[in-house]
Amino acid sequence: MRANAHPQNSNQLPPALPPSMFSYQAHALDEVKAQRLFAYLRDTLPWQQPSIQVFGKWHAIPRLQVYMGDADSAYEYSQQRFEPVPWVPELDAMRHRLNRTLGCHFNAVLINYYRHGLDCMGWHSDDEPELGPEPVIASLSLGALRKFKLRHKDSGEVTDLALTNGSLLLMKGQSQRCYAHSLPKQRRVTQGRINLTFRHIDSTLL
Repeated sequence: MRANAHPQNSNQLPPALPPSMFSYQAHALDEVKAQRLFAYLRDTLPWQQPSIQVFGKWHAIPRLQVYMGDADSAYEYSQQRFEPVPWVPELDAMRHRLNRTLGCHFNAVLINYYRHGLDCMGWHSDDEPELGPEPVIASLSLGALRKFKLRHKDSGEVTDLALTNGSLLLMKGQSQRCYAHSLPKQRRVTQGRINLTFRHIDSTLL
């Protein structure tokens, strides 16, 4: 079954999403600061478009990305190893603020640039071993509003969230074990969106 889409203009999440696994701030950054940060990241980061292997064939991912973090925060997914680029000052300061506010120890951020509505992310969970058994992932949205989907792995119920510019979605506890998430194509969206997912990588678990 499918839940209705919820434009997230307040800090309230749909009842289907348990607070032990999710929390949300609609205006973690005010709209002007968020748009300035979007433009800065879009214009200055060393964007890449790596390929992943699907059913034995290699395909370029439908988005651009940068993996940034501490020197010891290498990350593996889709049978590839990603070495971090050094922090830029603006995002280093942001991760330290999040660490203080949330009581976390983020040492890396995966930054995805969805250039338009045809760029997307398929269903997945952030459950790689190096993230630990109950990872905390802070997801900051910048730019165009895009529909974000969460699907419960047992019931199949899908909840749609319309995450606004400057919003922060926190996924924690059993969220990655119980849910998959995706960012589907939206052909009518012509503007770009940048998503930053701050995380803690334990490279000893690779």
